[in-house]
Amino acid sequence: MAKQSKSKKNQSSEDPQGEENFPAKRQLIVIGKRDLGLRAKKEAVSSVTGANVKPLNDLLASEEVTLEPLFGVSEERLQAQAATLALETGAEVPDLSVYYHVEAPDELLDDLANRLQQMEGIEAAYVKPPAEPAQMKLNDIAPRTDEPPTHTPDFTARQEYLNAAPIGIDARYAWTVPGGRGAGFNIIDIEWGWNFNHEDLLHNQGGVVSGTNSTDDNHGTAVLGEYSGDRNSFGVAGISPDSNAMAVSLVGNNTSQAIRIAADRLKRGDIILLEVHRGGPQFNPGDRTRFGFIAIEWWPDDFDAIRYAISKGVIVVEAAGNGGQNFDDGVYDTRPINHPRMGTFPASWKNPFNPANPSSGAVVVGAGMPPAGTHGRNRQPGWGDVYADRGRCYFSNYGARIDAQGWGWEVTTTGYGDLQGGSDRNEWYTDQFSGTSSASPIIVGALACVQGVLRAQRRIPLSPARAIQLLRSTGSPQQDGPAFTFIPDMAGTGYPQNHPARPRTQRIGNRPNLRQLISRALETRTWVGVQFSRSIPAGTTRRYFTHSWPAHWHVVWTVVPTSPQRGAPQIEWNVQVERASDQHITYFISITNLTQIPVNIEGRYAVLGW
Repeated sequence: MAKQSKSKKNQSSEDPQGEENFPAKRQLIVIGKRDLGLRAKKEAVSSVTGANVKPLNDLLASEEVTLEPLFGVSEERLQAQAATLALETGAEVPDLSVYYHVEAPDELLDDLANRLQQMEGIEAAYVKPPAEPAQMKLNDIAPRTDEPPTHTPDFTARQEYLNAAPIGIDARYAWTVPGGRGAGFNIIDIEWGWNFNHEDLLHNQGGVVSGTNSTDDNHGTAVLGEYSGDRNSFGVAGISPDSNAMAVSLVGNNTSQAIRIAADRLKRGDIILLEVHRGGPQFNPGDRTRFGFIAIEWWPDDFDAIRYAISKGVIVVEAAGNGGQNFDDGVYDTRPINHPRMGTFPASWKNPFNPANPSSGAVVVGAGMPPAGTHGRNRQPGWGDVYADRGRCYFSNYGARIDAQGWGWEVTTTGYGDLQGGSDRNEWYTDQFSGTSSASPIIVGALACVQGVLRAQRRIPLSPARAIQLLRSTGSPQQDGPAFTFIPDMAGTGYPQNHPARPRTQRIGNRPNLRQLISRALETRTWVGVQFSRSIPAGTTRRYFTHSWPAHWHVVWTVVPTSPQRGAPQIEWNVQVERASDQHITYFISITNLTQIPVNIEGRYAVLGW
């Protein structure tokens, strides 16, 4: 095999080469076997258990490539951080120390993945397709060349997604509730570029906290405008403008690394937004469309990075992707093994889109249609209404894994310049932002509003699991799509112009309704009951457990004797707690009989609120 020159530094980044050419290079991810304790240094790979890694080092040397920790820090540091976090939270924390990446020319990646897979100490090696923004450009969004007026108009009337349900999410109601603009919480958007100098994005902006800001910044600017647009008399209004907006760039970071970096900067209840998708097993790299693009959690390193964030209590909102895919399709249950484009996933991998398997814990967002007639562009003479409100956009992925929907078309926000353009990019606005890219920030804004309300009332913030539960149990229900969709602007782009009906059974979830969502989040119940009754033998200790208690409930346990005996204490008890999952708590109750005769007891609970 001919030698190839090494690639440049920052090879682990997913750096787009221009807004119309976002695909960067693929990445070779390697997973070490946990019981062999690989340690990757620049000079060589070693094993703390003494395993033979000479063949691995020989392969790397022969190809003039190195194996480097994927998350940018040493294995020991990652393990120590995971152990500390597990002790602090009681949550199961993924072991990120086993992930590595190999930098090599693209034409060598597939062969290297297959060869690495055969090495002792290697659990899996796979090639990740490039990540891209989860936007769906339904036509060429070009900035207007005419100069804007001296003072930017108020475009909020065009932001119908702010209005009362079912058309909007009723953000305007949330703003009337103390804390309802998201105060006290942070949001980190993960993608490529943002214009933090935009005239409508000057307040509560934390800028890029990791990576390099790309000059291709329209997409990120549009995302920010949806939830972080300033409170003023011009331009657009953000859904949660009092929350603090930050960014981690994929110029200089890979997706999983960016997720970990963001999670480490945030506190419980804060939000990460993943504005990316990538080509899955159904994607044909030669296809001009993005058919087959899927949510990034399908790849093991991204899944575990999301799980890491979730274990810290950080809510992750993830674009479902614009690949028109049914996540319930059995193709996604098939583990890649020597896949010609992706290599081999670990034997422990299970399809995260399948609800029967462990979940990443992220809120996955699909793209729904706006009401017919929005902005006057979704009616065609002779064709009737193209849109059916809350129906699935033809490009949106769907399935049981999807938690909620946002507007996937006709979103008015900052950037692009087709609504207001001119020579100054800081004054650009659009009302054609689209895709699961436009849908996901709406969910982010809604959740930030709820978190702000809870904080204002000194309540604990939503956990990731509670956020999903509330989004699924409230909101405006998904509707059937139209009988067909005719999209003249897409002619010649590879998409068929007529799309079949999309019934509501193709799940993208409900559109949030903040009036309902806030009410449910504030809802409390208080009651008491007896969970179990037992007889504790004389002078012994018995331990019992009770499981599947919702993690957001406040529960106090008491054990009382029910067989009278005067003269001295009869029992003592203690309670231990396990966070069994994001959703559920297990209580372990140890009861000691202090007497020399059997004592009957009741284990009583008091739910103080939820």
